[in-house]
Amino acid sequence: MDVMHTAIEYLKGVGPERSRLLKEELNIQTYQDLLHFFPNRYIDRSKFYPINQLPNTSAEFQIKGIVTSIDFIKQKRGKRMVANFQDETGNMQLVWFRGYQWIKEGLKINQPYVIFGRINWFNGQASMPHPEMELESVFKQGLKAVFYPIYRSTEKLINKGVSQRVVQKLVANLLEKEPDLSETLPPYLLNHFKLISKKEALHQVHYPDNQNTLARAQARLKFEEFFYMQLQLILKNHQRKQKIKGHSFAEVGPVFKDFFKNYLPFTLTGAQKRVIKEIRTDLGSGRQMNRLLQGDVGSGKTIVALLSMLIAIDNDFQASLVAPTEILAQQHFQSLSTLLKGTDVQCALLTGSSTKKERIVIHEELEKGSLAILIGTHAIFEEKVQFKNLGLAIIDEQHRFGVAQRSKLWHKNIIPPHVLVMTATPIPRTLAMSIYGDLDSSVIDSLPPGRKPIKTLHRFDNNRLNVFAFIKEQIKLGRQVYIVYPLIQESETLDYKDLMDGYQSISRDFPKPKYQISIVHGKMKSDDKAYEMERFVKGKTQIMIATTVIEVGVNVSNASVMVIESAERFGLSQLHQLRGRVGRGSDQSYCILMSGSKLSEEGKTRLQTMVKTNDGFEIAEVDLRLRGPGNLMGTQQSGVLELKIADVIKDSSLLKVARDTAQQIIKKDPDFTGQEHQVIKRTLSSLKIDSNIWNFIS
Repeated sequence: MDVMHTAIEYLKGVGPERSRLLKEELNIQTYQDLLHFFPNRYIDRSKFYPINQLPNTSAEFQIKGIVTSIDFIKQKRGKRMVANFQDETGNMQLVWFRGYQWIKEGLKINQPYVIFGRINWFNGQASMPHPEMELESVFKQGLKAVFYPIYRSTEKLINKGVSQRVVQKLVANLLEKEPDLSETLPPYLLNHFKLISKKEALHQVHYPDNQNTLARAQARLKFEEFFYMQLQLILKNHQRKQKIKGHSFAEVGPVFKDFFKNYLPFTLTGAQKRVIKEIRTDLGSGRQMNRLLQGDVGSGKTIVALLSMLIAIDNDFQASLVAPTEILAQQHFQSLSTLLKGTDVQCALLTGSSTKKERIVIHEELEKGSLAILIGTHAIFEEKVQFKNLGLAIIDEQHRFGVAQRSKLWHKNIIPPHVLVMTATPIPRTLAMSIYGDLDSSVIDSLPPGRKPIKTLHRFDNNRLNVFAFIKEQIKLGRQVYIVYPLIQESETLDYKDLMDGYQSISRDFPKPKYQISIVHGKMKSDDKAYEMERFVKGKTQIMIATTVIEVGVNVSNASVMVIESAERFGLSQLHQLRGRVGRGSDQSYCILMSGSKLSEEGKTRLQTMVKTNDGFEIAEVDLRLRGPGNLMGTQQSGVLELKIADVIKDSSLLKVARDTAQQIIKKDPDFTGQEHQVIKRTLSSLKIDSNIWNFIS
């Protein structure tokens, strides 16, 4: 057996109890896991702070001095041990709340110690709870490097005596064993990028000689981590194209041509034409399409989706479009029904609200093949929904669906349908490379002609009267207005109160019968919500007061003003989605961000970004920096981003180099048959990639 896969309990200093703790708290189970448990920072062990120069922060410091006395102080539960510690410049307290019996036995009074830990301050007096301590003579003997690693830890580990010093010693013990640290990258890549060997990198990342060797070790390990992550994603895409046969849509026939010539209500943008060409190439290749279509709010993804469906219909196949909410599914249905009016293409809507009678008709027509396009929600995933010949499945805002749900679409036909994934949430390039790296990608990066950029303004609450005056001017011009209140799940009662208080305040300033107001919130019944929305859509009301239920799914070209209350409580992508509800007609539209005067730095950055740009990709990049990749995509999407040392944000340029390198290798030698690529083949096999065909579902 490979020594690196030896269970961690067999390492000197571990044993069964520590092994269990390391596994539960840090997921360290083998020698390899420990060596790849990288430090998150380093302490210069040659540097000592004088007590009288300790800054008033709760940082960690290393101090040299002596223990002059020990005392026990009673507290509510038991007692604590306090030691007076001093150097030539002053004194401080060392404090233990537990485990002090065995600590007291080992403490030597008036002997030089080196202590390390986090400083606490109270009434100008410094103290260090549960310091790591070593006699200075022992410290000097054990000093293996100037820079000492500091590892991620947990309270449970510290309480059980697994301190930084213990973890450092375990890593040192393992490195002393000189384990077989086989090289994982081909020599020509090491030479080309001037990378150090895997063995040297692992030694230097734990116990660096200096800053320069540490930087080189980190660069080598980050490149390797990105390289194998990207290699797996690109390989997945390549293998899917080789293994998974797709329906060949060779024909662009009469249905597509008739619609394009006689029913298309506007001229396509260059970006839309380019994307349709990319999709047409995929559909005619005989391999299954798995493509991500990104397009900002209002960029015209719906028409691209429809034209793709018409290609499927021309080849005697059916198409489906799945949306995450009923509102969005209804909107897609209305948009497509309007576009298809006058054609022979039949389209239907299936949601949780569909009646039994409607469902029976839909099921029959689907199985006969007379129903060409089915639009709906999760209801489409149900087993009883059977198509005669599903050829294209389009998933909107797919990050809201789990892999298991999406895989159900694959079972709707013997040969899996082509898959087009659409999102109006712009994904930063670095994240798209990591999360959707196995998908081919298309971007609609221009808005339809005639659309004016939305003007975004930030106003504080004390400017409210001026904002109301502006709204009245816009209504006088025949425009409509959204006023949105935040929805915070933890406090639905608070949200409801905010909304109702706002409604009463606005009703006073915009009295009937001159002004009519719609109100929509999550506590309303679906029918009431639909009724209120319908009134606004038909122009019977000029103002819609709502929570974020209107984030997606309301398309009123006459609405030109979006007021977002307590805008500082929204995330950037949500603000951008809400702003996209206006600016859908040819009139100048406005988004007004209302906030209190007390804003956090992050809150200021979010609002300033919204005012500065309408570019969804630029906004997504800022959001990525603020929130990090895991939070941005949701936990279900972050599995691929569980990186040990690399960071998709800080190391984005290295990520791109690693991806380009992986692409070149797979293009040249996809099966790694070349002698120089045997090391890659060996490393990939040790990563235990799931080769099950269902793994190819993006």
